[in-house]
Amino acid sequence: MAIPHDDVRPDHRIILEWVKNGSSVLDLGCGSGELLYLLIKEKKARGHGIEISVDEIYKCVAKGLNVLHGDIENGLADYKDQSFDYVILNQSLQQIRQIDGVLKDALRVGKKVVVGFPNFVYYRARLQILFGGRTPVNAALPYQWYETPNLHFLSILDFIEYCRKKNITIEQRAFLGVSRRIYLFPNVFAQIGIFLISGGMK
Repeated sequence: MAIPHDDVRPDHRIILEWVKNGSSVLDLGCGSGELLYLLIKEKKARGHGIEISVDEIYKCVAKGLNVLHGDIENGLADYKDQSFDYVILNQSLQQIRQIDGVLKDALRVGKKVVVGFPNFVYYRARLQILFGGRTPVNAALPYQWYETPNLHFLSILDFIEYCRKKNITIEQRAFLGVSRRIYLFPNVFAQIGIFLISGGMK
């Protein structure tokens, strides 16, 4: 039985559109396994996950998911080149200390990589800083400054420029606002950027 469209997070809907039926997927930092479960159920994916939180792994196990306990910062040396059709880094890139190493590994292990992250220069965040003088809190950035897991504060344009410098190909991109997709000036009006990338890294 298909999961009702309205019950699926907007960023997960986009990733479901991009991942082809029957693909092999490795979800890095898969959390409670919500996206991985959707990909297996809706796209018949052969899915695996890696997650550092034991509590989240228990939730994955309850869903019947194949998830390993591990820190993705330690590398993916156990996985062969191009061993997955897709590697997913959704809402975890900004929490990684060594982005170069993790992305290089992801692009080696996966034929394609999905990257999704909050846009830290979304216009409402800018206004909160300008007029409120406070660290922004919104739907895409729900944490107070003292409890945030985020280590890197990047914008959509930052990531596009990063890909250009590192010789990474952006195959598809999508941007989300509060309740809809954003097509114009995403660096200002989008809360979340999602990219499908491939290629090697310099």
